[in-house]
Amino acid sequence: MITKLTSIVMAILVIALLYMGGQLLLNGGSAFYAMMGAGLLLTAVLLFRKQRSALTLYAVLMWITLAWIVWEAGFDKWQWIPRGDLFGVIGLWLAMPWVVRPLTRGERRFHPLLGGTVAIMVLVVIGLCFYDPLPQAGTITNAREPVNEPGAENEWAAYGGTPAGQRFSALKQISKANVSNLEVAWEYHTGDMRQESDATEYTFEATPLKANDMLYLCTPHNEVHALNPESGAVKWKYTPEKNRSYLQQHQTCRGVSYYAAPVAQTSSSAPALCRKRIFNATTDARLIALDADSGKRCPDFGRDGVVDLRANMGEIRPHALMQTSAPLVAGNLVIVGGSVMDNGFEKGNPSGVIRAYDAQSGRLVWNFDPATPDVTAPIAADKRYPQDTPVAWATLSADVKNGLVYVPFGNASPDEVGIERDADSNTEKFRDTLVALDLQTGAFKWRYQSSHHDLWDRDNPSQPSLLDIDYQGQKQPVVILPTKTGNLFVLNRLTGQPVYPVNEVKVSTEGGVPGEKFAATQPVSSLNFIPQALTEKSMWGITPFDQIACRIDFHRLRYDGNPWTPATEAGTLVFPGNIGVFNWGSVAVDPERQMLIAAPVRLAYKYNLIKRTPQTATERLFTKDGQPYWNENFHGDYAIHIQQLASGLGIPCIAPPWGRLVGVDLKTGKTEWLRRIGTTKNLKTTFLPGRFPLGFPMGMVAHGGPLLTAGDLVFHGATADNFFRAYDSTTGELLWQTELSAGAQATPSTYMGKDGKQYVVIAAGGHGSLGTKAGDSMVAFRLK
Repeated sequence: MITKLTSIVMAILVIALLYMGGQLLLNGGSAFYAMMGAGLLLTAVLLFRKQRSALTLYAVLMWITLAWIVWEAGFDKWQWIPRGDLFGVIGLWLAMPWVVRPLTRGERRFHPLLGGTVAIMVLVVIGLCFYDPLPQAGTITNAREPVNEPGAENEWAAYGGTPAGQRFSALKQISKANVSNLEVAWEYHTGDMRQESDATEYTFEATPLKANDMLYLCTPHNEVHALNPESGAVKWKYTPEKNRSYLQQHQTCRGVSYYAAPVAQTSSSAPALCRKRIFNATTDARLIALDADSGKRCPDFGRDGVVDLRANMGEIRPHALMQTSAPLVAGNLVIVGGSVMDNGFEKGNPSGVIRAYDAQSGRLVWNFDPATPDVTAPIAADKRYPQDTPVAWATLSADVKNGLVYVPFGNASPDEVGIERDADSNTEKFRDTLVALDLQTGAFKWRYQSSHHDLWDRDNPSQPSLLDIDYQGQKQPVVILPTKTGNLFVLNRLTGQPVYPVNEVKVSTEGGVPGEKFAATQPVSSLNFIPQALTEKSMWGITPFDQIACRIDFHRLRYDGNPWTPATEAGTLVFPGNIGVFNWGSVAVDPERQMLIAAPVRLAYKYNLIKRTPQTATERLFTKDGQPYWNENFHGDYAIHIQQLASGLGIPCIAPPWGRLVGVDLKTGKTEWLRRIGTTKNLKTTFLPGRFPLGFPMGMVAHGGPLLTAGDLVFHGATADNFFRAYDSTTGELLWQTELSAGAQATPSTYMGKDGKQYVVIAAGGHGSLGTKAGDSMVAFRLK
């Protein structure tokens, strides 16, 4: 009876395997699954007929499967899962006494070939649990040479620590020797939680500032909270009116900025209010100045503490203009870029102008728009900035000593369609371009384009990092620009010339949609984490069936084996996708040891262009579950549907790792160590009612940045598993971790408290798009 039931169950699996394996074969894929289906069918028939040869046949099939797995995936245990889990379970069942005895007429309970095969396979799998081919072991040997002014490390007065955007602190009370003794010092709840009417992309990504003996942070709805740095007790709170709308593309605030007027400008006759200020740039396009001591709006800044960033922009559609990143405070200026609705409309999108305001009066000092780069004098009240120009939505950086501000311009909407672009315009020349401007006047100094004629949403999403390095024996001031493609461009920050070599590589220029043109080459830096090209073997799953579905998808999509494959109506595989290898979390650099820490991401996406006609120019497009596409490009040539290349179970189709942590010696440009980061614990899936309970260390997506300290530590949350971790920056070794109450898709900061203790703080609020657990916590850690 058992053998017949087993054969029937196997026959059902055979039908699915033969059908899907046949589909894969017809699409030009591997013949293995179809052949395995045929072998399983024969095994099932022999079982049904109670032939002991069924066991011998299946043992042979298992050895064939093992050989095929090693040929396709080597000894990466995570890639063995979809290729061998089902077939291994079947083999284990067939080797059980209750199956063997009926087939041998009760003569034996053990089949030597099949039983031995299963035993060997189990031992191999157990051995693989202790082996991982991915991590790259190494050591960064650079000695520490202090470069910061003593005492400055006690504060964290800017989004990236300083205007240089290093995400580094010279504090070292917490070190490799004692980091395992970290404990929660306090946890503060903001109370600002997502409601149904809020945006899906609702994220608590704030990096808190420590200045003026307070800790300052902002919430997704642009509330500003000032806390006691040692206890987490609230000092004051500024709560603007909440405009909840699910049509908002991004509901987030990554940080506020701090300004203290120079001593010469704070005479005893000056008003006490607002000598020190907190600047908050909001998702409804306002720049708000608050008194750092009380949280009251500064009446002398703009109009009652507010500068309207919609000024001189012309007509702005609902939710089309927003601020998601911290403004830059440099000298006596507060400087902002902006973010626009991606792919919402073909024309009429707000300008990407960069504006510098006097930090005390709110007066516009200069403006720089890519369409008119030579005109930086403040715009007249009755004039408008040019529309549809590239935007810089990330936080800017500044070299205050040399009087330069660095603007990481991205694309102009629409990101993925360029049929209407003018190749000779300034707008085209400034797409995906790092621009250096004079800090005081906004005058153009130099530019460097990181992606040519971008049709993939490869904008520059990260705050640039500034430091001096000894490269090839020569000291040079550099700016490091992380990109979505995976390049890390290392440029001389005074001239814009590459310090690390950059090659122009030939890319795809044929195909796409009618009328589209493509750049013939794209820049590739010698320091890059551009992911290795995908093949069918790169596809993944947790069963053979979802892996086969991913393999079929791979063959049906256009993919030219590089990140610049043209988007099509039929569908294109874009790798890396629009989330990028690097995003707003940027990188961290240690100027004392001349090293860089980064968390590159590996995810593939499907791009489908949808032809617009005069009849469908304003037609709203929805997904199968009723959600808007967000990339509808009204009145344009094509709408764009972007979705992650994932199986029906909601799991990425490409094999892990999806997230890594790397350490780079900037003196040589060599990646010295690499490791997986994050586990599957708390992963939201479609095949489980709750979250995945087990923490398999596959390497998870990380959305947020690292923090480096002089204690030779890297602090990093960001991974999609709710954990906060500390690593040895020299080797990448994991030293400490703790599970938070929600996803920590944020960048941590650190400071010295008045109690003489070093604190490390991180926001734990989750990320709407990543699906991590939502929360409203700011958590601080210190040594026991």
